[in-house]
Amino acid sequence: MNLIDLPANVPWLSLIWLSLVIPTLIIALLKPEQKQEIRIVGAVFAFISLALTLLVYLAYDYRSPEKFQFLEETPWLPELGINYILGVDGISLPMLLLNGLVIFTGALISWNIEERTREYWALLLLLAAGVYGVFVSLDLFLLFIFYELAVLPMYLLIGIWGSTRKEYGAMKLTLYLMGGSAFIILGMVAVYFSGTLRTFDMRLLAQSALFTRDVQIIFFVPLFLGFAVLAGMFPFHTWSPTGHVAAPTAVSMLHAGVLMKLGAYGCLRVAMWIFPEGANYWLLPIAIATLINAVYGATIAMTQRDFKFMIGYSSVSHMGLTLMGLAAANTIGMTGAVLQMFAHGVMTALFFAVVGRMVYDRTHTRQFPELGGLFAVMPFAAIVFIIAGLSSMGMPGLAGFWAEFNIFMGMWQRFPLIAVLAGISIPITAGYILIAVYRVFFGELKNPEFRTLPKLTAQEYAAGVILVVVLIISGIYPAYLTEPIEASVQPIAEALARAGTLGMR
Repeated sequence: MNLIDLPANVPWLSLIWLSLVIPTLIIALLKPEQKQEIRIVGAVFAFISLALTLLVYLAYDYRSPEKFQFLEETPWLPELGINYILGVDGISLPMLLLNGLVIFTGALISWNIEERTREYWALLLLLAAGVYGVFVSLDLFLLFIFYELAVLPMYLLIGIWGSTRKEYGAMKLTLYLMGGSAFIILGMVAVYFSGTLRTFDMRLLAQSALFTRDVQIIFFVPLFLGFAVLAGMFPFHTWSPTGHVAAPTAVSMLHAGVLMKLGAYGCLRVAMWIFPEGANYWLLPIAIATLINAVYGATIAMTQRDFKFMIGYSSVSHMGLTLMGLAAANTIGMTGAVLQMFAHGVMTALFFAVVGRMVYDRTHTRQFPELGGLFAVMPFAAIVFIIAGLSSMGMPGLAGFWAEFNIFMGMWQRFPLIAVLAGISIPITAGYILIAVYRVFFGELKNPEFRTLPKLTAQEYAAGVILVVVLIISGIYPAYLTEPIEASVQPIAEALARAGTLGMR
């Protein structure tokens, strides 16, 4: 049920991604020394993009039989079946909102960037524009173009403005993601030539009668794995913590908060939607891999001495739960998976804002033995980190609870043993979060110089408050997300169920 009406003749979805491309052109015209003007332009347009996503969210009618709304269709290379097709449903809608939240709060956190400010902001906004494009694309070729636009700026953002073996982290991330892109291209070629239609329109490709069962089983693998690499799926996860640690704070927020969600989104929107029989065939191996993700990631996070590495491995664990929800292949599990993408995106953006900007940039250390007693110095950072940690632990009243509850319910229906084993990750998560809170914010103040650390800025307070409020609202009233999500994942779940019935014949 839509809360507002928007003019139908306005290309709202194009405006969303263009709202972050336009400021890159404006920033390019500014002089390098105009740093404050560059920051203002970037932050203002990041807010405009967030406002546009809110308008689209409020105007979306999830009860309509037409799940894809705000459609835009323009021929691009029609002779090759490539067209500019945009649209949103209940799956992509929360992802748009998530990207808007993270890029705006990331812009606020980026206020301290002094080195090559113009280039940094241009790349940051282009990255977020590419993310928007992926979430609204209904043409597979167009989606891949936006996907590459989102991934490629990461190399420069980490390599130039990062820290802690930044060149190594940037190169490792790029090689892994380019390898994943190669798998995606292979899957796209198979989709194009194996079906009865020469098109990249995913609405048409999702008609499973276009592809034989054997084609789906074979080519589901490269298509799914290509996106799963970006989602940090085991055993392709090792690039992720390294990239998190090396990236500057706002890039870490986008990296963990949004970019990893592109991978999970692609697994669902592309691989599972187009090849339901192939997905159904490989559900058990995928579920086992996600189990390893969840438990292994949480266990390794527990052993870390570096604050940022702990959050990096925590992301691996939580993305394992996201993919586990997809492997459940039922409505409740996949609803939980999409909700987990949103909840984890907000939570981990808040984590990295605290760890990278509020703590590390002031103390110049991320090592637990060198930290302690910071609650007395920066109580706001401690409070928002604790709230994010409680969401990570799945505490009722916060967004993470509903996401994990749906995922475990869905997995119990599909593979009960895996659901039970994956539950081990919950107490481990609680363990490393509580240990980190004690080591960093409570206990003895290890360094007397920490008493004179610079105060938090207004921009940092604003970013923290925004992300915390979203976590709390999503925990108290999750229906604003779950209702549109459920309405859109249900047809995919039904297609997977039909595929399972056909596979037993």
